Amino acid sequence: MLFTDVLKQIDQSAEQTIQLPEGWGQGRALFGGLTAAIAWQHAHYGASEEQALRAFTVSFVAPIQAGMAVLKRRILREGKNVTQIAVEIEQDNAVVLAALASYGRSRPSAVRVTDTPTAQVPSREHGPSFPKVAILPEFTHHYDYSVSVGGLPFTGNKSREFGGWMRYSEERHPISIGLLLGLVDAWPPALLPHLSEPAPASSLTWTIEFPEPLDSEKSSHDWWQYVAYIDYAADGYGHTHAHIWDDKGKLVAISRQTVTVFG
Repeated sequence: MLFTDVLKQIDQSAEQTIQLPEGWGQGRALFGGLTAAIAWQHAHYGASEEQALRAFTVSFVAPIQAGMAVLKRRILREGKNVTQIAVEIEQDNAVVLAALASYGRSRPSAVRVTDTPTAQVPSREHGPSFPKVAILPEFTHHYDYSVSVGGLPFTGNKSREFGGWMRYSEERHPISIGLLLGLVDAWPPALLPHLSEPAPASSLTWTIEFPEPLDSEKSSHDWWQYVAYIDYAADGYGHTHAHIWDDKGKLVAISRQTVTVFG
């Protein structure tokens, strides 16, 4: 099942049950980028068309499995300018993911700082793709990568930066927040290149912010640029931030994650 096919199951109901697919595994759980996109799609139906998504925060409470899941949406507050929407995903009567979507209307402001970090990602020809091997999570087969910043996971590369280029292998749709969430989270945690042998790791929390609405003329099959930076890592946890640009170098999102690693 394609990423977009999963999201098409979601309607405007405040509570509904959907089928989570096989083929998108990430260790002992379903791929976090997919489950985050499901939560966003469900939240989005509660927002005004005049308000754009400004920030989206996800807590991965427990491993999510393929199979039936219940989506629940609550509008915490709907104001003139800002709306806050909470979404939970449940399996077996327990919360496995909790998310908060913050939407805001554009309005006049005396503050305007629009210079953004410049994309300095080496070209795709300078980096290898992820090899199609069993050690990599199955969801990675849905993406194309070029790792042109830092090193591949589990190679002992001690760079604090990690990233390169990414796109969907098969999806060819106008880019959306949901599809972009899947792209951003398709990258392994930036801590993994530091390891010299495989070890499990996963996101604990994830916040992603959107300076401007996405350009709908861009495609999920276009190449997108991603660079993550390790702010701090010790005691089994890492704290990273990342910038995401389109193929022309326009900043489209700012991401921050708390990651657990068992190695």
